[in-house]
Amino acid sequence: MLLTLRLAESSPELLAAAREELAQALDELRELARGIYPVLLTDAGLGPALLSLVERSVVPAVLVGVPQERLSPVAERTCYFVVAEALTNAAKHSQAREVRIEVTCANGLVAVEVSDDGVGGAAGLRGLDDRVAALGGRLTVHSPVGEGTTVRAEFSDLPR
Repeated sequence: MLLTLRLAESSPELLAAAREELAQALDELRELARGIYPVLLTDAGLGPALLSLVERSVVPAVLVGVPQERLSPVAERTCYFVVAEALTNAAKHSQAREVRIEVTCANGLVAVEVSDDGVGGAAGLRGLDDRVAALGGRLTVHSPVGEGTTVRAEFSDLPR
């Protein structure tokens, strides 16, 4: 890709090819990253890991709340991926001005809610649905056109 970009400097026809290569490389990296979680999540916990996502978000995001106590590793990973995927979808599709994120845990039930004030009409969160269902939980998406999107995952915190 670097070679293509260098050549594109002197040949505008190659610029489109360089863009395509970059898009493919990014898609491959995203696929790889879906199964990997950050060391920050393991070492520092859910709060710092979600703050890191918020700080890197393309759409301004606010972390409204997160449990102070550590959850089970599988619950923390699931929360992290729900938020990461919802932020990615908001950046790509929502045209939102803000995303709000809240994670709660009460009586062993974890709830993750990510809401944006975008255009709504979201669909196709199958990967998240499968991840949450694997924990015996459920994922709901409320996304009326013109009214934003709320993604909510609920599942039991498994024993540590």
